[in-house]
Amino acid sequence: MPSQGPGGINWFPLLVLAVVAIGLLHYFTPGHLHFYHDTLRRLTYFPIVLGALWFGLRGGLILAGLSSLAFIPHLWHFFGQGLETYLSELTEIALYLATGLVVGVIADRERRLRDRYRRLSEKLKRSYQRLHRETTQLLAAETQLAAAQRLSALGQLSASLAHEIKNPLSSIRGTAEIFLDEFPPGHPRREFVEILLKETARLNSTVDKVLGYSRGRPAANEEPLEPLDRLLARLAALVANPLRKKRVNYRTHGLEQAADLAVPANPLAQVLLNLLLNAIDAVPEGGEISLTVESQGQGWRVLVADNGPGVAEADREKIFTAFYTAKAEGTGLGLLISRKIVESLGGTLSVGDRPGGGAVFTVSLPDQPFPPVFTESKP
Repeated sequence: MPSQGPGGINWFPLLVLAVVAIGLLHYFTPGHLHFYHDTLRRLTYFPIVLGALWFGLRGGLILAGLSSLAFIPHLWHFFGQGLETYLSELTEIALYLATGLVVGVIADRERRLRDRYRRLSEKLKRSYQRLHRETTQLLAAETQLAAAQRLSALGQLSASLAHEIKNPLSSIRGTAEIFLDEFPPGHPRREFVEILLKETARLNSTVDKVLGYSRGRPAANEEPLEPLDRLLARLAALVANPLRKKRVNYRTHGLEQAADLAVPANPLAQVLLNLLLNAIDAVPEGGEISLTVESQGQGWRVLVADNGPGVAEADREKIFTAFYTAKAEGTGLGLLISRKIVESLGGTLSVGDRPGGGAVFTVSLPDQPFPPVFTESKP
């Protein structure tokens, strides 16, 4: 039997007191005052019904029994008024018990139904939550499958393009070598021809890697190392024209310590060039871009910062996923490939806020030796 009624209050003792009070009024009210006795007799049903509703069958029967006991002294008023009158008053006790029984049974049944519906509601809620989770997982799986299919198609297309690019690359390299012979050492244009040759070699190496992966025969091969300051100078020459077109203020910091760092030239050049070009696209006309080299513990890092719109915190992981881009003509693959390259070298690529507004991309790498980079197996 519940210990509390509506409002969390223990009403049972109050109902018992009401039964006792009605019984005393019955007993001390003179027998000839029939109106008062009839009123008290009907009033007795209230604590019985309330007890049955609030406390079930047990509560109804207990209060009906107490009401019957409280009603017995009242019967002495009718003991000498004939058998029919006495039995009429005695029948009231049976009605009290019947009322407690019937209302208690109905209340218990209603309570069981309510508990059953509550459990069913909780079960449905859990089922809905599980269905919602499974639906979310299914949608995520469909998205991943679609991305995988696009990546597969892109891989096949990349292999075809790589194969077609090799012949023009050979022609470009041959032409650059002719130009190199035309400009002796010390000529102001010789530096640009050397950059052209190095970038052609880097592009050819990238094409070889794509072909190697497409044939399923990648082989470990260490990339050539180059002092970081020399690599950064080469990249500065490559982006000089787009920097000049947007009148971007490009500054470098910490290059004095970059001379002592030998880095994998081709993969790191690809990463940093991608970050610089993204920064140029992000900054407004006359914007600012800075590149900083810092040592940190057992490694070092390169920070590329710009005063563009920055990257929202909710998008800082999305930008490293396939096909996610904010550019109208972007592929959504540059940052994904850049992160994969940095991770293959044992480092990390992350993005954060630039003090004063904008974004800063941080390439963190360990000291040498670097892990081997996979390139095409030579037959």
